[in-house]
Amino acid sequence: MMSLITDKTNQALRRIPAWTIYVAGAAWAAWLFYQGLTGALGPEPINALERAYGLVGLKLLIAGLAITPMRRYLGLNLIKFRRAIGVTTFFYIVAHFTVWAVLDVQTLARVWADIVKRPYITIGMSAFLLMTPLAITSNNLSLRKMGGAAWRRLHKLVYLIAVLGAVHYIWLVKGWPLTPFVYLSIILVLLAMRLRFDVRRMVARSA
Repeated sequence: MMSLITDKTNQALRRIPAWTIYVAGAAWAAWLFYQGLTGALGPEPINALERAYGLVGLKLLIAGLAITPMRRYLGLNLIKFRRAIGVTTFFYIVAHFTVWAVLDVQTLARVWADIVKRPYITIGMSAFLLMTPLAITSNNLSLRKMGGAAWRRLHKLVYLIAVLGAVHYIWLVKGWPLTPFVYLSIILVLLAMRLRFDVRRMVARSA
């Protein structure tokens, strides 16, 4: 029964084009921005918009990390959406950074000062910089020029990026609420599942 449901789900997913991720991502970003303009995000719309973009980016990072475990353990094949999810993640992180730098901080000198002096911003900026080459090389031309092995090694930076993003979120939120730790826990579980699979594959190869 479970196999039949999985097969039906995969058949339905194959009919959905990957570009719908870009459309949905852009539409939601525009909706959040509109809410900020109209005051629907509360008394501090810039801060709320900044955090909303960052949180969507973190959720998309987790979604991207979950694709491989979902295929291996549940049989759900979402591989065709992984690149679109990754690029959309970068788009939201750029939006998160832009709102912070342009609308919140507003001056280049203050942006640099915050990056240097505030550890949670240093961590967030580190994740952003590490994500940039991944976004630039998320295309078939880069894959061909770099070669599959080198391309895959580079894109494994997403594991570190996800952890840094979660730590950035934990450090950003005051009062140590539970939610940021839940995100970090999910990321660590997904990474542990990937590590376990890689170890088993290495053992199988050496046997």
